[in-house]
Amino acid sequence: MSLKIVVLVKYVPDATGDRRFTEDMTTDRDAVDGILSELDEYAVEQALQVCEAHGDAEVTVMTMGPDDAKDALRKALSMGADRAVHVDDEDIRGTDVIGTSAVLSAAVERAGFDLVVCGMASTDGGMGVLPALLAERLGVPQVTLLSEVTVDDGLVNGLRDGDTVTERLQAALPAVVSVTDRSGEARYPSFKGIMAAKKKPVECLDLDDLEIAAATVGPAGSLTAVETVTARPPRTAGTVIKDDGDGGGRLAEFLASQKFI
Repeated sequence: MSLKIVVLVKYVPDATGDRRFTEDMTTDRDAVDGILSELDEYAVEQALQVCEAHGDAEVTVMTMGPDDAKDALRKALSMGADRAVHVDDEDIRGTDVIGTSAVLSAAVERAGFDLVVCGMASTDGGMGVLPALLAERLGVPQVTLLSEVTVDDGLVNGLRDGDTVTERLQAALPAVVSVTDRSGEARYPSFKGIMAAKKKPVECLDLDDLEIAAATVGPAGSLTAVETVTARPPRTAGTVIKDDGDGGGRLAEFLASQKFI
């Protein structure tokens, strides 16, 4: 029986750009270029490795976002995923992580799954709770923050690295896992993969397809909200301490004044 793997990916503003919020306190996704979240690339890589080891498996990449989010799907497809699902609906703009988990869980159930693979967090929101919320809604075990993932005999196995110990974890399929940036570098899409991705199927869904009411998502249906925003201060030149024989003392004074020591 073929193993069905769903990888959740996100189209995020490039972290190297000048990211900001719009007047309605949602992320301004038009201000900077968007990319496939780097942390989600690790999830795609681990799903592909499980697929290659298992032999009989299919990898579906899934995202929720505006039309440009197809770029994130195309990159994942060029890495080797088999098909993609894009949830795009004007009413989902500004949805918080609670609403996002409701939309994605419905899409995952529609697609069918044995294993859902997520990154450890998104590089824009950075909450890191979506895998847990998704597992709760799907009613399946969660095994999160893994540095290694394998599937064997209906079980998903993984390693979780802590500060002082590494845990070996296991759960019965179906399950949800998340992987960290220590799980291994993601493969670079080849030219052949990029060309092949253009022919792979991308299914587009909206809220009606998922039988989700518009009132339960978006800013109005969100349980969390951004109330105030403070722009990141401009980078300054810093303080230069020249050593004229008393540099050590002056450096200590500076560190003490900044409460570093």
